[in-house]
Amino acid sequence: MTEPEAPHRGRRRPPPSRVSPEALAAARGGAVEGLAWLGRAPESEASITYRLVRLVARLVLFVVFRLRIRTDGQANLPSGGYLLVAAAHRGWMDPFVVMHALPAEPRAWFLGSGPSTFTPRWRERLIRRLGGLLPVWRGGVGIAHHVEAARAVIGNGGVFVQMPEGTVSGVPGRVGPFRTGWAVIALRVDAPIVPLAIAGTNELYIGRRMASRVLPITSIRALAGLEAGTPLPGAGSRAELDTARRMSDNLAAMLGPVVEELHAWTVDPPSHPRRLRRRLTWLLLRPGRLDRDG
Repeated sequence: MTEPEAPHRGRRRPPPSRVSPEALAAARGGAVEGLAWLGRAPESEASITYRLVRLVARLVLFVVFRLRIRTDGQANLPSGGYLLVAAAHRGWMDPFVVMHALPAEPRAWFLGSGPSTFTPRWRERLIRRLGGLLPVWRGGVGIAHHVEAARAVIGNGGVFVQMPEGTVSGVPGRVGPFRTGWAVIALRVDAPIVPLAIAGTNELYIGRRMASRVLPITSIRALAGLEAGTPLPGAGSRAELDTARRMSDNLAAMLGPVVEELHAWTVDPPSHPRRLRRRLTWLLLRPGRLDRDG
């Protein structure tokens, strides 16, 4: 039997293998998504606990790490009961940028990745108690559960948040390809849509500048190029998928130039110190490449 090779001094250990989403779901008895995972109606009121956690998070992010977020366009926000669609999605900080642009109440509920969020079990328990996330799993139980979740959030006067790129990979300062799931949900819920442009979250370090802008409220018919009052395509039809693709293309074209404009403000010169860059960039994500040009 061959003896294992002794590690060379100074050689870095390989990163731990990733746990597949399927394995994570199996460990929990299956891919439990949306309201079935939450186990209650998604509230729009901000509880005292939520407000305290929000305050602590702001102290850590803006006082300890000295992160800066410039936000404008908040006059475009309706009072509640709408879909918010945000891009470009480039890191774990994006939900905090969204919440920074929104008031504490009505609550924002994110359609987010269960595998990315629930790797530590304590985080899953905390988020279920606090609220704010309705998980989705790759290869999950279908879009109907997420349509139901969106209707529940909006019906309670809350904000249902989606990030249509579906991944944090992509070129900084530019939106990536939009998936169509967000638009199918929007078509079936038929609620107002608020686009939000985000920039500067691809890498984080002490004093990092980020930016967001709330764009004017729009609708599914406007994004699809349909006249007001035009009947919507049937659920599950080819026409629905075609309409969802058209909506995605038009929303990407709307957000793209704004993201590029905001990104220019967030870029620091190469000589700017980037303390704790790797640690902060991957603080709540599995470590990966810092260059995201692929």
